[in-house]
Amino acid sequence: MLENYLPILVFLGVGILFGVGPMVAGALLGPRRPDAEKLSPYECGFEAFEDARMKFDVRYYLVAILFIIFDLEIAFLFPWAVVLDRIGVFGILAMGLFLGILVIGFIYEWKKGALEWE
Repeated sequence: MLENYLPILVFLGVGILFGVGPMVAGALLGPRRPDAEKLSPYECGFEAFEDARMKFDVRYYLVAILFIIFDLEIAFLFPWAVVLDRIGVFGILAMGLFLGILVIGFIYEWKKGALEWE
């Protein structure tokens, strides 16, 4: 009965080897030349500072959210482009409506100054 699970065990072992192997090889074979820049903590595009309760600029998060929203547009365009020859006029008009709404939203954000960085 246990021999039925052997392929699963082999698959898991090979998967772990492929996942952990390059990290171990990089740690063992990679150069070690640390300096102040490499050892300093870096997060969210801001320099590290002492007080964790310091207020962040809201525009940073606004630009990040806008990037995610308009980046997801591409996720919808790829499948549409693959079947473009089979979807007909209705599919083209539906995607045109989708892109039109996104363009209107982009123009609105642009006019409101959400993409301006001082």
